[in-house]
This record gives sequence, C-alpha cells and structure tokens, in this order.
Amino acid sequence: MPVSLKRVSIAALLCLMSIVLPGPALAGDSFVSLKMSRLPAGSVAAPFELTTLDGKVVRSSELAGKVVLVNFWATWCGPCREEMPSLSRLQKQLDPTHFVLLTVTTDLHRQGIAHFLSQLGVSLPVLFDEDQDVSRSFMVRGLPTTIVIARDGSLVGRAVGPRAWDSPEAVALMRQVMESGK
Repeated sequence: MPVSLKRVSIAALLCLMSIVLPGPALAGDSFVSLKMSRLPAGSVAAPFELTTLDGKVVRSSELAGKVVLVNFWATWCGPCREEMPSLSRLQKQLDPTHFVLLTVTTDLHRQGIAHFLSQLGVSLPVLFDEDQDVSRSFMVRGLPTTIVIARDGSLVGRAVGPRAWDSPEAVALMRQVMESGK
C-alpha cells in the first residue's frame, strides 16, 4: 500500500473511532451507558389519570415533586418479562418520598397480570391504559418503553427495549435526576 493511501486509511479510521467510541466526557454519562435518548428541553409530560390493578386511581398531578419512571409493557412481551425484576429491585433502592415507579399496560386481563407478576416474584404498581391514550401521549411505539420524568414534570429520557434498571448506571441516573434542580 502506498504511504499516502496508508496515511489516509489511518486518518479515516481514527476519525471513525472518534465518532463511534465515546470520549472521556461521555464515558461517565448514564444516558450513554444505558443507551437512553435524552428528550428535548421543554418537553413536558401530558397529565394522566389511570386505574391500578387494585382499583385505585393514580393522577400524574399527585406525583409532582417526585422523579417518575414510567414503564410501558405487556404480559405477552418477552423483553418486558426480562426487565421486570430489575425494575422491582430499582424501586427498592430509591427513596419513595422522591421517586415513583409506575408500570403501564394495555392488557385488560387483571387476573392474568396478577398471575404474571406473581410468577416473576415482583410487586410493582400496574396502571391500566385501556384506551391507550397515555401510551399515545408518550408516543409508545414498541415495548418495553420507559420514560423518565423529572420532579418538575419535564420529560428527561426515553429507553425502548429492556434495560437492567438496577444497574449502577441506572441507579446513578435516577439519583442524578432526583438531585437536579428540575
């Protein structure tokens, strides 16, 4: 290979590596390590009111001042099943006075959902989005989809697909959002 072509190849490779590999500034970024999308500044969660598995009503307005992780899932979704235990473990690690975890499903079979959670050995709050209005407002296109909402109601991040929500990176991200001024 001629010297000039070799230099161009090496320069191109280094350029590509700088695009693909996160630099030191991004290495500690929880969004990057969790492969989560940051949501545009000014994005705000639409208000919602949904019923839980045990018949209670949850209003988004009652969650003001807390960081809320909303996970959209279904019993037929294998990746949802995969991440449910990590969501349960995350919920146990964070202070409920500052953090709320909600799971939202469009499934209608309450007994099936209770059985599903029992089989997994998890206890999570399940909200029913029977008309799919909330799913549409959060633009859920695939399952699982998880949205992080800051204390001021602004949308912070979005993840499509399963994550290890009890990983050090995920816990650090939730704590970072809880400590932020938003």
